[in-house]
Amino acid sequence: MNKILLNRSLFFLIIICLMTLISCNDLLEEKPKTVAGELFYSTPEEVETAINAAYLPFKGSVWAELIVRLDTHTDWGYGRGTRSILNNVQGFTSIDEMSSYWTNFYLIIRNANIVIQNTKVNEKISEADVEKFVAEARFLRALAYYHLVRNYGSVPLRTETNLKDRDLAKSSVTDIYAFILEDLEYAENYLPEIPSKSGKPGIYAAKTLLADVYLTLGEYAKARNKADEVIKSNKYALVQVTSEDDIRKNIFGPDLVTSTEEVFYIKYTRQVGFGNWILWVLNHETSGCFNYGGAYAHYGDNTNIFFTRWDDIDLRKRLWDNINFGLGTTTMVCGKYADTEAVDKSLGAGNDLPLLRYADALLIYAEASCLAGNGPTAEGMEILNQVHRRAYGLDPKTVSPVDFKQSDYNVQSFQDLVLQERAYEFIFEGKRWYDLKRTGKAAAIIGEAKKVTIPEKAYLWPIPSSELNYNQALNPETDQNPGY
Repeated sequence: MNKILLNRSLFFLIIICLMTLISCNDLLEEKPKTVAGELFYSTPEEVETAINAAYLPFKGSVWAELIVRLDTHTDWGYGRGTRSILNNVQGFTSIDEMSSYWTNFYLIIRNANIVIQNTKVNEKISEADVEKFVAEARFLRALAYYHLVRNYGSVPLRTETNLKDRDLAKSSVTDIYAFILEDLEYAENYLPEIPSKSGKPGIYAAKTLLADVYLTLGEYAKARNKADEVIKSNKYALVQVTSEDDIRKNIFGPDLVTSTEEVFYIKYTRQVGFGNWILWVLNHETSGCFNYGGAYAHYGDNTNIFFTRWDDIDLRKRLWDNINFGLGTTTMVCGKYADTEAVDKSLGAGNDLPLLRYADALLIYAEASCLAGNGPTAEGMEILNQVHRRAYGLDPKTVSPVDFKQSDYNVQSFQDLVLQERAYEFIFEGKRWYDLKRTGKAAAIIGEAKKVTIPEKAYLWPIPSSELNYNQALNPETDQNPGY
């Protein structure tokens, strides 16, 4: 069965939800007292329709744009044209430059809150179904808050209990993380082991995201243990590859419904308006990876030390092509996402967008096990080597000549090794900037690669004027992030 058939019901439910619940425009109009209706859902089908609205903000271009913009805030990433302001990580000239992401995250939260508030046990909806639906909504809400808190810091904490409140003061970063953990712990307890549909979260999506949050918070033993639960579940495996084309096709390909390493992905399909935007943003017509050419709006440079220090035999490096589109012969364009049968240039490619995959669990375990144990462990080194071997086209589970050796590393050098492996593995998956911030290494690593000094203001995005004007509990002078 192809991806179009698998996704058709989801898209139909989303459209129905838009017509029956509330329009997307109304949600963005910030009229809280008209949004939280008093009606409860009376059947599982109504809840399913409602919860699909929480997935709607993942569609379109916003999340693809989020990922490419985050990756421009790194040692290896560059943006062309108006996106070039991101290259040197100096902050923003306008407080509204990244406002669409604020709106997008809160739209996910709002739609999840409506489901949580209105899903109640009744004669047609069992307690088990309520727990499952609420767990799904809380997972999505936690995911949105996790991006909000890392990009904006302290923000208003909007929940199902204050859905009618317009004016909310900012909650502390500590309180937001506590709320995220509470949501994910609930999701871990009540999500199904096997998701009901491709693109829905299951228990191991909650565990992987929990591991990631614990790693960010420096709770390394908890991060290690949660990642280990995912690994020991034996539900996932790294896809074996022997060429860069295998990576494009068998890990990130447009015809994949799922793979052995998918944990939680944003699902797209080759239908106009329902495809993946990232291919248009990244590709160039001479790369042959996208039948509509591409905007080549984000790129690399092979004189950057990130690329000069990267082993040429690593298949992940071979996803990059040297293409001179006017910025010089050292310019590199990434062909990680390829679809030569897309049906539209902007929203017509079939490739899914990975948010959590098995490589996340493996590399979280490797780093966290070292930091929790005050030194690299044999298990952590083996798990890191599994990802590394796969990148060279080797069997992930078989000892190889490219393996790293535990005795060569201490706590700091092993963490650096894992961070570098993550950098290679998760290019254009939006994780490098978060990694460099959480480890306090952004200034040194980006500074060395790009010869820039990062100002303090650049570590958080500005709160947009729409929120400051709407939310009367916020003072534009004192509640705006520093430097804006």
